Amino acid sequence: MELPELSSKYEELKSLIASCGSIAVAFSGGVDSTFLLYAAREALPGNVLAVTGVSGSFPARETKETEDFCGKYEIPQKFVKIDEMSIRGFAENRPDRCYLCKKEIFGGLIRAAAEEGITVVAEGSNVDDDGDYRPGHIAIRELGVRSPLREAGFTKSEIRQMSAQLGLPTASKPSFACLATRFPYGERITKEKLKMVDAAEQCLLDLGFEQLRVRMHGDMARIELLPSDFDRFMQEEIRIPVYNRLKALGFSYISLDLAGYRTGSMNEVLSDEILEASR
Repeated sequence: MELPELSSKYEELKSLIASCGSIAVAFSGGVDSTFLLYAAREALPGNVLAVTGVSGSFPARETKETEDFCGKYEIPQKFVKIDEMSIRGFAENRPDRCYLCKKEIFGGLIRAAAEEGITVVAEGSNVDDDGDYRPGHIAIRELGVRSPLREAGFTKSEIRQMSAQLGLPTASKPSFACLATRFPYGERITKEKLKMVDAAEQCLLDLGFEQLRVRMHGDMARIELLPSDFDRFMQEEIRIPVYNRLKALGFSYISLDLAGYRTGSMNEVLSDEILEASR
């Protein structure tokens, strides 16, 4: 989209947000929620609250980035502690895990916002999110949480383009998802396993890889990287240290997924009926 047209769309987004009077933004520090929070700050100066869930499913580095952003732009922020292991169905990792988890998390965010006198809570889904299995969207709709980026028709690429124009640090930030998405449905999730995949991904990030996932299948790590990173990964000075580090974390086998990085790869085994029910 050409910049003038995109800028006009951004003004429409701000008008939509301004009509709320005040707003609490579910802020994870990702590309979408950062863009939404910045737009809310411009649309409703002094009437915006960032609400951030803190749990074992999100790395501490992500939480720190939310603090840095809110501090830089002087946006009030409230943290909500989430014990995901106490959520029914989370540890069992049922196909509707995301629905159950979102229902609990956003319920907490709504209560936190209400304590500050804010009744409108918004989250950062965009129109491109409609193409994958996302049962959490059902919970968001049921709770009455707003999705201004989707309402305004923003795609992911448009969000990145406008973020770059605004000078936001997340314009080219790799996509991230809750660490619970690293496990096949039906495989039990534990705090220890979450820490393992977090540490494994941190190992790859420290080596300069950006867009990646480490999926956990029993005692095997399945690494997803961009195909353009395959050659570098296979160099001995990279491959061997990664192997040794992941072995030390407790993985018995380490593999590279030949299809490369893609979102929602754990959903590829779900039936069409389950996928359709989430939309």
